[in-house]
Amino acid sequence: MQQAGRDENGGEQAPIRAEGSGQGAVSIPETQQRRRKVVGCLLQVYALQLTLFGLLAWFVHIHPILPLDVAITRLLQQNQAPWLRITMLAISYPGSSLLLPVLVLLTAVFFWAVGARLEAVFVGGLSTVSLLLNLLLKVQVGRPRPTANLVHIIQAALGYSFPSGHVMAYIAYWGLLFAFGVILFEGRHWWRTALLITSAAFVVLIGLSRIYLGDHWASDVLGAYLIGGVLLGLAVGVYLPLKERGVLETPKARARMKEKQALRSFPTKEWF
Repeated sequence: MQQAGRDENGGEQAPIRAEGSGQGAVSIPETQQRRRKVVGCLLQVYALQLTLFGLLAWFVHIHPILPLDVAITRLLQQNQAPWLRITMLAISYPGSSLLLPVLVLLTAVFFWAVGARLEAVFVGGLSTVSLLLNLLLKVQVGRPRPTANLVHIIQAALGYSFPSGHVMAYIAYWGLLFAFGVILFEGRHWWRTALLITSAAFVVLIGLSRIYLGDHWASDVLGAYLIGGVLLGLAVGVYLPLKERGVLETPKARARMKEKQALRSFPTKEWF
């Protein structure tokens, strides 16, 4: 606020600015406005993804076999080179065995041991929620898996087909690790680059792997990317404000973030 006073001779004094006014004072409302705009845009994107997922789930429930799905699978399976088959099997292997649950558990334990307890909770929590949601959606849609009379089944799987459980699980685990690599670390360190490339590669290639191996239709994979992306986005949206407030943050972890140049300090205003 500005207040106008009068001097001893009755003349008007220059307006006095209230403490905290000026450019520094308006920066907080401007930051809040930018955050609201970003959050609003993201919510619209998530709403669109959920709408598309719902329409796709309804459509494949009524039409379990789609000619486009069959054509895409046959196109991908034209190349039966040994190196490609081994690569696709290797990409899917963690999700087809106990390796991925063990990785989730070890990652959560590691984060907890180094004092990053919030990250540990989100690693375990997001993977669990993703698994339960996937099981529920598969039962609700009830779409059968590809059959050998339509495509080549390289790796047979049990249960319903829509949406792909591997894709959702990889988005929940590798996608979250990718987000942590962006949020928690800064700088061009080789290990950060390796984490980002590895995580992104698993998220991208798992979809192609599931189609190539004949375990899922392309629409199963698309549906998993849609719903898995929403789940990951909401998780990161909840994680960021909790991280800014220091929820579950230990003194050891706080000191480490201040000492290590590679770790980002919180709270930070760099996101918006």
